[in-house]
Order: sequence, then structure tokens, then C-alpha cells
Amino acid sequence: MSTTTAPEGLEARLEALESRIAYQEHWLDTLDEAVATQERRLARLERINDLMQQKLRNQQQALQEGDAAQPRPEDELPPHY
Repeated sequence: MSTTTAPEGLEARLEALESRIAYQEHWLDTLDEAVATQERRLARLERINDLMQQKLRNQQQALQEGDAAQPRPEDELPPHY
């Protein structure tokens, strides 16, 4: 091995490693952003789900109260009374 090729080989290896690290950092940043986006979307969907469940409970309660307030056929007097 000559002394002129050894530093060149090490420099090439170093450049290859730096390139791989830069590529990996790019993908880590991309994945981090994707995870953050999914987290925000999940939080928004959970809020929507909570609101929809509350609305459904309110509608069910309103229906139950409406059914209780309306006279049932067996509670009505016949027209001749």
C-alpha cells in the first residue's frame, strides 16, 4: 500500500459515510414530519369523534324525552268520552 492511495481511500470512505448519514437524516426528518402530521390528524379525529358521540347522546336523550312527553295511544280517551 502506498501512502498516496491510503488517504484517498479513507477520504472516499469518509465521503460515502457522510453521504449515507445525510440520507438517513433526511429520511428521519421526513418520518418525523409524517408522525407529527398523523398525530395532529388523530387528535382532530378524536375531537370529532367525541363531538359526534355527544351529539348522538343528546339526540337519543331528546328522543326519549319526546317519547315520554307525547301521549301514547293507550293513554288517550276515546272520542265519545
